Amino acid sequence: MNLPNKLTLSRIILVPFFMVFIIPIPDWVVNMPLLSWLCSEMKAFNSFISTYGRYFAAIIFIIASSTDGVDGYIARKTKQVTTLGKFLDPIADKLLVTAALIALVSNNTITGWSAMVIIGREFIVTGLRLVAAGEGIVIAASKLGKVKMVTQTIAISIALLDNFPFSYFTNVNVDTYAMFIAVVITAYSGVDYILKNGKVISEN
Repeated sequence: MNLPNKLTLSRIILVPFFMVFIIPIPDWVVNMPLLSWLCSEMKAFNSFISTYGRYFAAIIFIIASSTDGVDGYIARKTKQVTTLGKFLDPIADKLLVTAALIALVSNNTITGWSAMVIIGREFIVTGLRLVAAGEGIVIAASKLGKVKMVTQTIAISIALLDNFPFSYFTNVNVDTYAMFIAVVITAYSGVDYILKNGKVISEN
């Protein structure tokens, strides 16, 4: 496995670690009689997560996100573009963003509507790409799609960091505005994607 693919795979591997730090152990697990001998440790871990967990999760998310683009750049620069890389890269992106959105919704940090628009767009685009692939057509990633990914990464990072460092000099919920911008650009890029590639699924 070449370096670009290892970087992409590392992004997938980091997703479970991200989830561990952002979502506490459920109460039904903590209170299971079978795990009573671990109850105090699990409560202590949940206490740690509620205080510092999202910051560790943010660090993991930012590190994982930073590999996006780097792997592709290295692959193109060193001519190591592979079928495996083309398969893993979009999966890694979607897993990371989806995991972060679900975690933020479960923590009441963002609304379900925001997550639904972003995740729904990815389902639609993935569906179009699958149909196109079946017809032997390759749909390349657009510049708007890359802008979409950047805005999502910024919005999610700010939300995970609880508006840090902006909270030091303003009371404005920067994460709310950043997520709104990300949702609008995501929706717009999805509509643009459908208009440009919708012919793939037309009856004609």
